[in-house]
Amino acid sequence: MKADRPLCWVGFDTSNYTTSAAACIRNAEGRLEVIANCKAPLPVAAGARGLRQSDAVFAHVKNLPTVVNEMRGILESGGYVVAGVGYSARPRDAEDSYMPCFLTGRAFAESFAAGCGVATHASSHQSGHITAALYSSGMLAECGGLPDYPFLAFHVSGGTTEAVVVRPEGGELRVELVGGGADLHAGQVIDRVGVMMGLDFPCGRAMEALAVQNTQKIPPLKVCVRDGQCHLSGLENQAADLWRRTGDAPLVSAFVLSFIAKSLRCMTDQLQESLAARGDRCDLGDRPLPVLYAGGVMSNRYIRPVLSEGAGWRVCFSEPAYSADNAAGVALLCALRS
Repeated sequence: MKADRPLCWVGFDTSNYTTSAAACIRNAEGRLEVIANCKAPLPVAAGARGLRQSDAVFAHVKNLPTVVNEMRGILESGGYVVAGVGYSARPRDAEDSYMPCFLTGRAFAESFAAGCGVATHASSHQSGHITAALYSSGMLAECGGLPDYPFLAFHVSGGTTEAVVVRPEGGELRVELVGGGADLHAGQVIDRVGVMMGLDFPCGRAMEALAVQNTQKIPPLKVCVRDGQCHLSGLENQAADLWRRTGDAPLVSAFVLSFIAKSLRCMTDQLQESLAARGDRCDLGDRPLPVLYAGGVMSNRYIRPVLSEGAGWRVCFSEPAYSADNAAGVALLCALRS
């Protein structure tokens, strides 16, 4: 009987980098568990620094049947019944947040849900990233769901460099923007410099591999962070100059990632000070807010030690599979709302 089969919740995310479909269940202990995290990257021509929205939409239309079939195979092998379908409807939780590529995921999600006879739940791409990071870092499991206390979250990717205070409420993430990038995003700089050095887009993984090979002294890092806002446009120019002078890819990679790491750490320090001054403290005692780092850039292990060393607050990261673009967080939010 259908009622006797285990339930699952499905999520779709169609960002400007990756086509993603995922599914989660409640395991025997009653905790949420991701059972499928299927992805297909969007193809980018050699030397290009991204995709136009029209090309991204077309790529998602081509990728989605393959990704969905992979996920469906996992669900069928486990005998799962779909109880709800979630999707990323917009980049961020803001009224003016819009990107055409997310319409593709919405269309597939609504069609998939109609075939299953279940409701759909819309989320933002950013909320999906944060929830996936909560899951992978263990914060979701230890709380038995979304945390019942506020926390500071960074969403750092090719399209976003933002810091938000997150206050979970009834299966939703209520976010308040408190800091971010004043010009270029961290992932943009990584990709622009990487393409300049001949790396394939997106360039984060290759740049990380190069950075750990560096044996040269990194030039002074003159970061610019004011009131929780970081300026990264100068980094691109400095990296281009270093590349012209040295042609040393490991050195340039280490310089770029170190600059971004120091900028994010300065942002965190400044924001913790300002949030404490206005009375934002962790409800689990009079302590600074825990900090969760999410988004594709935060899958970079070269950056992480700078953010955690000597921090006077809890620092949480997710595994790379849940830091980079994925639909797992959207599926988890769908389950939490059910």
